Amino acid sequence: MVALHRTDTLAITCRHCQKSYNLLVNITDMADWKLGKYIQDAMPYLSADERELCISQTCGVCWDEMFSDSEDA
Repeated sequence: MVALHRTDTLAITCRHCQKSYNLLVNITDMADWKLGKYIQDAMPYLSADERELCISQTCGVCWDEMFSDSEDA
């Protein structure tokens, strides 16, 4: 397998907190994902939080706040 360089910047804004993120990706990997490849297979170099940001435009902090188990009180 040939390692491709991450030279393209993907700018994403969290739809909840409006914080902007810049992810370094490979444009070919992005195309593979958009064409149906699972994101974890297309861009394994992204963290789980970064992949979720791509999928749902929700950053890790907001995701954790939305799905925290705060009903234990």
